[in-house]
Amino acid sequence: MGIAGYTFAKFSIEQSIAMMKRIAVTDLSLKDIHLPVNSSDAQIASALAKYKEGGINIYTVGVIYMKTKEAVDAAFAYAKKVGVTMIVGVPNYDLIEYSEQKVKEYDIKLAIHNHGPEDALYPAPSDVYNRIKNLDARMGMCIDIGHSLRAGTLPEKAIKMYKDRLFDIHIKDINSATKDGKGIEIGRGVININAVIESLKKINYTGYCSIEFEKDMTDPLPGIAESIGYFKGVMNSED
Repeated sequence: MGIAGYTFAKFSIEQSIAMMKRIAVTDLSLKDIHLPVNSSDAQIASALAKYKEGGINIYTVGVIYMKTKEAVDAAFAYAKKVGVTMIVGVPNYDLIEYSEQKVKEYDIKLAIHNHGPEDALYPAPSDVYNRIKNLDARMGMCIDIGHSLRAGTLPEKAIKMYKDRLFDIHIKDINSATKDGKGIEIGRGVININAVIESLKKINYTGYCSIEFEKDMTDPLPGIAESIGYFKGVMNSED
């Protein structure tokens, strides 16, 4: 399990590390809130040193939005400097093929993130898959299970349907399977977590499941801890 960095949007790097230590999670999807894409080499080195000292592994960066070619260039250069092999990103449609060129150039995967019914580009996992299915195998997706259900797609179904391009997962729960559904502790909402985990096991998923907790972003630790405990409990019971 990991943590999606947006969870800690209101906290510093040091505070984020301290919370991750308390919940015994060591893998992080680094959000540019904590280390901007345009950071200098010295700033990147300083931040990475803090995470390393805190025992935190940066396994990917994102979500990074890419609205221009320059933004795509910057994202891939940034990922290389951070030392990751994957970007969780959102390229505009007209930049998908250009992003594919960068994927080939850098040998860094791009996992496009779905953002629910209010997202004009990628509401559901199918909106990602249909645009990358014939491209380089390193062009894939990060399925956000909450946004997937809000967009009308059962996440357990999407996991199985798009398994060949599933690189990363953002785990959460929501209080209703509607556009207006809000984040809630995992296990208290309407997502069938048992079915999600069963699907992940069925496809032999080996990537990360990163908690993205958005219910109370000023005091997220209790909700994160409850969510991780529930998810791990179900995961172990499914063995």
